[in-house]
Amino acid sequence: MTFTTAGLSDSFGDEVEAAEPILINFGGLPSFCGSIVTLDLFEDCGLIYDTLQAPGRNKVLVVDGGGSLQRALVGEELAQTAEINGWQGIILYGCVRNVARLERIAVGVYALAPAPLAAVRRGRGNREKPVHFAGITFRDGHFVYADRDGILISARDLLSGS
Repeated sequence: MTFTTAGLSDSFGDEVEAAEPILINFGGLPSFCGSIVTLDLFEDCGLIYDTLQAPGRNKVLVVDGGGSLQRALVGEELAQTAEINGWQGIILYGCVRNVARLERIAVGVYALAPAPLAAVRRGRGNREKPVHFAGITFRDGHFVYADRDGILISARDLLSGS
């Protein structure tokens, strides 16, 4: 689907919230959108791994990683898993690694910064709970739209026409 966050903001201003511009797109898709799936965790990528193993058609994984700048929650392996399973994107309040390789994978990956150390994989954290970062609250089942201008969220799918 073709969209711009600026266009969506102009058309649906009362229905969208914009994230503060603290995240950078490291992924291979300059724009992406989908239904939100949330995780809340800290320096542990186990739930991310488990979640991305499931089909992700028209979905975006949103992860509150506590803003940690010490360990990367997503790297090349997880981004490839997301692409293989049809996920549109990953939005992290945390870090990524393998940045040069992430740019070649057809998944949008927004994060705070790169970090070389990998997160642990224990599977600790919470699923499907609202997460708050970048000045907005992401809710499971709501919709997110991201492009070079930023990130918007909405309670409904703005592109479906219904």
